[in-house]
Amino acid sequence: MNIAAWLQRSGLSHPHLPAAALGTRVVANYGELAARARRLAGALRARLTRAPGDRVALVAKNSPAYLELLFGVWHAGLAAVPANAKLHGAELGYILEHSGARVCFASPGLDAEIAPHAPKSLEHLITIGSAEYERLFTADAVELAPRAADDLAWLFYTSGTTGRPKGAMLTHRNLIEASLAYGAEVDLVSPGDAILHAAPMSHGSGLYIMQHVARLGVQVIPESGAFEPEEIFALIGAWPRASMFAAPTMIKRLVACPADCNADNIRTLIWGGAPMYVEDVLAALERFGPRLAQIYGQGEAPMTISTLSKHDIAERDHPRWRGRLGSAGKPYACVEVMVADSDDKPIKQGEAGEILVRGDVVMAGYWRNEEASATSLHGGWLHTGDVGVYDAEGYLHLKDRSKDLIISGGSNIYPREVEEVLRTHAQVREVSVIGRPDREWGEVVVAYVVGEVSSEELDALCLARIARFKRPKSYVFVDALPKNNYGKILKTELRARDAKRSDNRNR
Repeated sequence: MNIAAWLQRSGLSHPHLPAAALGTRVVANYGELAARARRLAGALRARLTRAPGDRVALVAKNSPAYLELLFGVWHAGLAAVPANAKLHGAELGYILEHSGARVCFASPGLDAEIAPHAPKSLEHLITIGSAEYERLFTADAVELAPRAADDLAWLFYTSGTTGRPKGAMLTHRNLIEASLAYGAEVDLVSPGDAILHAAPMSHGSGLYIMQHVARLGVQVIPESGAFEPEEIFALIGAWPRASMFAAPTMIKRLVACPADCNADNIRTLIWGGAPMYVEDVLAALERFGPRLAQIYGQGEAPMTISTLSKHDIAERDHPRWRGRLGSAGKPYACVEVMVADSDDKPIKQGEAGEILVRGDVVMAGYWRNEEASATSLHGGWLHTGDVGVYDAEGYLHLKDRSKDLIISGGSNIYPREVEEVLRTHAQVREVSVIGRPDREWGEVVVAYVVGEVSSEELDALCLARIARFKRPKSYVFVDALPKNNYGKILKTELRARDAKRSDNRNR
């Protein structure tokens, strides 16, 4: 059940169909891509690795080479360790050491970032595109290495905001199941359909590579190697039936971009990685039409916990349409999703609890971390750490991470509920709500706001829309909110900044 078989099948059946493009230029067809993966696998097995299952790290910016690397590693019977190219060299060094990778392929420039921090266990640091790299493709091609369904395929290091990242062990079964779920419930792929990789291929966008290979799609990498709205619009114009995975901040930038966009060429714009506020969804619908879908997942259950379909998002005449837009949709068919109490027992519809997930997309555990694996997977369920609630129609509504819950005067307050209200103000561009420790109340609600608006206006808005005890007791206006490399707001860092502000005020 080696997932690399998907590329080999496509290479045999349709060798002349385009497989990879840089901007508008096709750089590899399926026959060529499959052949390079076989030769790279031959070099890996003969020269660079010692045993099946060895880890091979990919520290690379988005590029067509990512495809031959990923499938070459799998074809050889090895496990890929894709790492975020924006990490510091010391962070990359930790991942290389913790994963035990013997080989690391790095984009030009990133090799120099890694070198001072490379662990002794790393035997080969190879620059993508170098003469050394190209010599690997002169090796004899090898046959596909047999792999069991539960063998490690992708070691996915989390982007946690505290502590060391953990390596979620994703098996061939996990990747196959997630890929099939994507094609069945989010975005049906047909031969020649394009996927634009503007988000990192090491994470969310990369997890949609496999379904497009199986279905003969075209992997399109922007020439800039990054996310530039004008470039994305140009690529949408050049590639009919194009899809793209994006963080909510990327969707918002597309909506705000004044450049022309041929929305009729869009197959699906999928957002995930963080919730998108209802007002932002409405703006995206106005700009792009009924071509939006949402996914909710984690690295531990890659992209596949629940989904809000294009149909649900576009069904304006449904009496609960706006309520659905604020949800994370319904569970995928391939998983069980339970909202549970502190004893892991299911709770009543309408009550909030931790979201637990079970199914073939759930990771095998954390690499070399038995304690964390036991905690996250006890009872046979993945404990997401997210708080959610089911509505009467079976739609899952995310409240917040359990650690972000605010308890003020004995009452539970979910930051997202307050953020949704504040985002309805036309002058609020971004907002994040946190709890500030308070001697009298335990915590009080504080809103950090990016925008030109007064505290009085926001207070009036909250008093008109939510219970008085939920409204912020303080508004802090800032130029920008702290975010990680994937656009997620770092509430842990925001709380630390707020604590420092409070200390300075009390001196």
